[in-house]
Amino acid sequence: MTRETGDTAPLVIGELLRRATGLFAERGIDTARLDAELLLADALDCERIDLYTALLQPLNRDEVTRYRELVRRRAAREPVAYIRGRRGFRHLELEVSPDVLIPRPETEHLVDWALERAADGARVLDWGTGSGAIALALATERPDLVVTAVDVSAEALAVAKGNDADGRVDWVLSDGTAALADRPFDLVVANPPYLTDAELAAVEPELGFEPRGALSSGPTGMECHEQVIREAMHVLTPGGSLLIEVGLGQAAAVADRMRQAGLADVEVRQDLAGVERMVGGRRP
Repeated sequence: MTRETGDTAPLVIGELLRRATGLFAERGIDTARLDAELLLADALDCERIDLYTALLQPLNRDEVTRYRELVRRRAAREPVAYIRGRRGFRHLELEVSPDVLIPRPETEHLVDWALERAADGARVLDWGTGSGAIALALATERPDLVVTAVDVSAEALAVAKGNDADGRVDWVLSDGTAALADRPFDLVVANPPYLTDAELAAVEPELGFEPRGALSSGPTGMECHEQVIREAMHVLTPGGSLLIEVGLGQAAAVADRMRQAGLADVEVRQDLAGVERMVGGRRP
């Protein structure tokens, strides 16, 4: 991203994109061109598509400086979502920060399943809400639902509340269901931490920017799944459903835990990549 000696001409959009893309690729970033474009669009306060019709447009010093700072952060493997301060999820544009896990596309399938399971007017609990992605997607796409969301992190809950401009969700600071007293729910949905401590130590650098507690629940990676299942049995109404997102290779074990806890009709579903990503069951 530096100028070559004697280069005094203003830098144009196409050249900046070329340099940033090359730098990102050197740093092992698979989405080098996409990231370069997203960050430049942010630096120029324009839409990404606008860049394609302005590749020869020269930029002033302030614009180049803004972009170079964003490129520096991405080259250090900081996630694009944190740099931009937002992430798309289904029909939503959510604010995100290092206090919350970045919403993943795979979790959108969990929302699909929840929408399928939720009866009219169902009382829904989003366990460990983070940015509020699941709770807000459900409340937005199904206004009839009564949605409650809990998180043990006050910082995460503040981010989630900030994403709820219309006050559609009841946000509760709680370690699981501890602060919910005896509230009943017809559906519990959870995307709990599912990496083991060992797996977390070996992941790509970007995950080092995300909250550890939202990624790993302990040595086995199953600790939070077990907590969710245990607590769901106390708050689910008869016939109510529990739906959980799981990590790679965990589906069979989580399904067994559900059956052992007394859940019936246990089912495993795959994401679009064919990975067994979700497990659900019903309270008899």
